[in-house]
Amino acid sequence: MIGPDWIGWAASAVLIATLLRQVFVQWRERSTEGVSSWLFVGQLAASVLFTIYSWLVDNAVFVFTNSVLLLTAVIGQLIFRRNRRLMAAEGGGGGGS
Repeated sequence: MIGPDWIGWAASAVLIATLLRQVFVQWRERSTEGVSSWLFVGQLAASVLFTIYSWLVDNAVFVFTNSVLLLTAVIGQLIFRRNRRLMAAEGGGGGGS
């Protein structure tokens, strides 16, 4: 890696690992408690815009990172909806908002 790009890649790895862990926990626990669907909507919108911006300024670190964040937003939303359906089927309401 050339210049300070390694710092960007390290930050990217930490952020992505953190988000993947959160999505995994949400999937494993099958719960929507404390999770808002608006979190994923906001993350989705921000990730699309940041990916476009990163591409326009030709920054590979951020194109990659924001593309992965976009993917985690989609997966997180799918898990959130699954968990809400499971809770409703069990008579537990939907949790989240």
